[in-house]
Amino acid sequence: MHCSRPLVMGIVNVTPDSFYADSRATEADVIERRVRQMADEGADIIDLGACSTRPGSQPPTADEELRRLELAMQCVRRAAPGIITSVDTWRASVARHCVEALGVDIVNDVSGGTLDPDMWHTVARLGVPYVLMHMRGTPATMQSLTNYTDVVADVADELAEKLAALRQMGVEHVILDPGFGFAKTLQQNYQLLAGLEQLHKLGAPLLVGVSRKSMIYKALDITPDEALTGTTVINTIALMHGAHILRVHDVKAAVQAVALTQFTRQAQNETRTHTLNTI
Repeated sequence: MHCSRPLVMGIVNVTPDSFYADSRATEADVIERRVRQMADEGADIIDLGACSTRPGSQPPTADEELRRLELAMQCVRRAAPGIITSVDTWRASVARHCVEALGVDIVNDVSGGTLDPDMWHTVARLGVPYVLMHMRGTPATMQSLTNYTDVVADVADELAEKLAALRQMGVEHVILDPGFGFAKTLQQNYQLLAGLEQLHKLGAPLLVGVSRKSMIYKALDITPDEALTGTTVINTIALMHGAHILRVHDVKAAVQAVALTQFTRQAQNETRTHTLNTI
């Protein structure tokens, strides 16, 4: 999914318990309104999640997750027909149903295939793009699994190993997510952000999802409700380090960050070209 500019993925949580309360949408009219607003603000992708993965969360049953997603997809088709959709799930059965029966375009797996051994085989058969996120353990245990020698190198190595296995299975379109906030301490999140460019050597697009996360609100001693400015700052840093997709709650701010970053890069290229021409 290499594009001429970074893409913005809008988060729609069809859950009653996501960590950011304002992102929760469980009624059809609320879902449609949110999707329509995101599309109007310039979202390229709508990411639908029906199973919270906040630290310590307990998942709903697969049937309940599917019920929520079926409602969400009906709303998306009414509010923004034709927009690219992604399903945020770690369950292979849910991913398969969403792609085959509901027409979802991308599978976004926060577990990177570790929570359901059938996920990679399912994605290979489906032939859709797959977001491979770095995580250790489960949402209930991940914050006790933060022992890295070098967080950037270790995350890169773990993603590289999984990426090679996926390509061996025939999964051609893999998007890498370093998993900010998942099995990382506050300091490790910022080390990973500073070293983001090192992940480009893996040869796959990078998705960055930091929107209103604890790495922002804990660092600033604020709440998730107050974390939009911090999110925009971190998203801009990620873009300058070459992020290809931003996964966000607030589409308008992310679209503006992409636009201004693109202007900056264009100015850099023009300055470089002018300098070379004067030599």
